[in-house]
Amino acid sequence: MKKTLIFGHKKPDSDSVMSAIGLSYLKNQLGDNTEPRVLGTINKESTYALNYFNIEPPKYLNDVKLQLKDVNYHKGFFIKDTDSIYDGYQKMLKSELTGIPVCKSDGTFSGLVTIKDLSYTIINEDIEDLYTSYDNILKVLKGEEINRCSNDIVGKLVVAAYRSTTFMSNVNLERNHILIVGDRHSVIEYAVNSGVKLIILTGDSMIKDEHIEIAKQNNVNIIRTSFDAYRVSRLVALASYIKTMIRIYNPASFYDTDFVSDVIDLNNKLKHTNYPVLDKKNHVLGLLKITDLSEKHSKKVILVDHNEPLQSVDGLEEAEIQEIFDHHALGSITTTNPINFRNMAVGSTCTIVYTFFKETNIEIPKKIAGALLTGILSDTLILKSPTATPRDRVAVEELSRIAEVDYHEYGMNLLKSGTSLEGMTKEDVLYQDYKLFTINDKKFSIGQYFTMNFEEIEKEIDQYVEVLDKVAEANNFTLVALYVTDIIKDGSYVIYNTKGKNIIDIAYNKDVPEGYFIDGCLSRKKHIVPLIMPILEN
Repeated sequence: MKKTLIFGHKKPDSDSVMSAIGLSYLKNQLGDNTEPRVLGTINKESTYALNYFNIEPPKYLNDVKLQLKDVNYHKGFFIKDTDSIYDGYQKMLKSELTGIPVCKSDGTFSGLVTIKDLSYTIINEDIEDLYTSYDNILKVLKGEEINRCSNDIVGKLVVAAYRSTTFMSNVNLERNHILIVGDRHSVIEYAVNSGVKLIILTGDSMIKDEHIEIAKQNNVNIIRTSFDAYRVSRLVALASYIKTMIRIYNPASFYDTDFVSDVIDLNNKLKHTNYPVLDKKNHVLGLLKITDLSEKHSKKVILVDHNEPLQSVDGLEEAEIQEIFDHHALGSITTTNPINFRNMAVGSTCTIVYTFFKETNIEIPKKIAGALLTGILSDTLILKSPTATPRDRVAVEELSRIAEVDYHEYGMNLLKSGTSLEGMTKEDVLYQDYKLFTINDKKFSIGQYFTMNFEEIEKEIDQYVEVLDKVAEANNFTLVALYVTDIIKDGSYVIYNTKGKNIIDIAYNKDVPEGYFIDGCLSRKKHIVPLIMPILEN
């Protein structure tokens, strides 16, 4: 069963991280194969919770773009360089392919052999030399082992085509000769006494015991085959190591992690039929026939805590969205097939996951309860936010009991853990909890940072404005705002990009200076976005 990846938005907050963890556990209990992931750096608050409940942090997911490993290319289709040319031809014939990657004994890529190479070798080249193994010859000729002195067979082919007396008078047999001969005892005796490398007996020819004994003394290899001399002379050349045929040592190749889109772009220029597929250590994985790209398997994903493409993973349009669990307004994500979309008006996606646990009668372990509790307390500011609902409160009561914590005390420590500015840049503060929005053709972004000491930020407010200006200019955003939320004062300080002042002034119907405190402003979803959306829409 292919694994389904579950993840939140690009700037993961606690609700995003913990809902992915909780939902993945639940799905796996129901028999699915899922894994939680994150699309960005896990913040201090989430790290505190993961450490507190001893939960393994989800791995980072860069993108879900289609890669070659998602394509039905010919995995495992390659040949060792010491296999025979005949083996390579048979493999290509059986798989109806016109090329085969060749690898060394350690699996690393050596080169590419094609049917065209094979045809050229057989038709255009006068093959006299053989560079192979005893086993290869035995296999290609469907032979019988008569005498084996060595496995390496390197030599020049000689066919006993003359009368025996003529042959022995005119042909000087040497130790590197490979003799093809029929039922001609005098020639065989001449060959074993000459100490040739190999004798190939055709037509199931008999050989005298005394000649075999001489062959053993002189290290002469002997193979017998039922094939006649003509067929042997045609086939035996195909027993050579396939590495002797490699004409293309550095063909265009791809890693299995390469994006399909990049493969298509390069093929549009090269227009080849076959491409070796390798791993990052240069080991051969198989062969890509360019028509294989039509059979691809998109990555399966489940989205939590978002349903906006801008907030989601790169390459989402190439993935297969299985489900969405979210508590935000509906965005612009579209799917090719009907999916389960669980959208509830609650304060946290973790509350939705908790509800799903109850509906499926799956027991919630202590760690998972701690994770879900963390997401709810973070997103609802310990149930102080106007987004908090009775469902959230019920969930918090039960989850805190299972997790064995006092939710208010734990919640305060959780939020405090994420408010320290130590080691953080201005960009880190902005992107701590950051979301993008689109309305018509306009884009804007809202960052939210929780603190109990705004004075630290206020001292450097001009530098924060510079950062917001740069982000807005670089991305052509109409507005970039940072809301610094003080959970003790139950409100937020707003900092915005210079060109966004007019929008902020209209939103609050007054002249709003940088760092202005907005009493009761705690929720981005309830208190911020609904004010800005209509302004940009109109």
